[in-house]
Amino acid sequence: MHALAARRHPELIAVITTCLSETIGDDVDGILRKIDLPMELVPMHTPSYVGSHVTGYDNAVKALVVKLAEQTGPTDKINITVGLLNPGDIRELKSMLEMMRVKANILTDISETLDAPLRLPRPSFPTGGTTLKEIADTANSLGSIAMCKHAGGGAVTYLANKHKVPMILGAAPIGVANTDAFLEHVGQLVGRPVPEQLRRDRGRLIDAMIDVQFKTVQKKVAIFADPDVASGVARFEHELGMEPSIVATGTTSKEFVKDVQAIASQTGHEIEILSGCDLYGLHEAVKADGVDLLMANTHGKTIADDEGIAFARIGFPVYDRVGYQRRAIIGYNGGINLVALITNSFLEHGDVS
Repeated sequence: MHALAARRHPELIAVITTCLSETIGDDVDGILRKIDLPMELVPMHTPSYVGSHVTGYDNAVKALVVKLAEQTGPTDKINITVGLLNPGDIRELKSMLEMMRVKANILTDISETLDAPLRLPRPSFPTGGTTLKEIADTANSLGSIAMCKHAGGGAVTYLANKHKVPMILGAAPIGVANTDAFLEHVGQLVGRPVPEQLRRDRGRLIDAMIDVQFKTVQKKVAIFADPDVASGVARFEHELGMEPSIVATGTTSKEFVKDVQAIASQTGHEIEILSGCDLYGLHEAVKADGVDLLMANTHGKTIADDEGIAFARIGFPVYDRVGYQRRAIIGYNGGINLVALITNSFLEHGDVS
């Protein structure tokens, strides 16, 4: 750690625990308190035998605000935890906030760090990202919104309990209704209406959906993704006239089950909900239900091939196609991208009727 500090001069070092240190019972927090270094040292408890990668991400973001958030006086900003979305999603979020003239602390802003431009001379760290000052300032914001409550809800809840920052644990802004609700929440926190430019984007999404109704209506779909993405996509599938027959996630979550049950109740669809599901369980469900489309990460491709159904890549990881990290699925423009992705998946599969 001293060598890292000497070579890179970071402002913060995150110390991420493993199964071994957690099982042995190492006092990681106590050890870090004894280390004399001129930067923040943040312990993040992420044993792989607790929950899933979503749990680890949620723990990590919460650890940042627990360590750094500090009340210094009210601001006109809001906090948004974004979850395990792509750089393209964060850029779309920032674009929507800019249209609304809203300032936000984004936890965490990967739009310019995980998709950094190549410029010379190369800096020691990518430019952009969420600053330590912004994380500290989360305690003073008008409110917090967890775009993906399973991966960021812990930080939002901590800020509400510790610093009395109002919180909203909503649905991921995927599709029409969820994006409408997200923008309404933002507007309520800052006292500002949704601007005309975003309303035009909404209209373009609805127009795109109408254009492809003859390809999507009554098609049965299976969805496998992180819980907030899976439930968000399921609602959007209904908006497209499709039938979300299977909605699955690898993360065990009662909240996920409740979210999808609410969608089933509101839409009248019969949905098989698989919480804590692996690829074998997903494959067995797809065989039994006979869906037309599988939406999943790259690992779902073999299932789609075995069952002879259309396949659309969403979620993490997608490593057999180039550029996925740049394409948003949130917001109205992200919805347009999803419309194209879904429809083209049917066309590529040979459904040209």
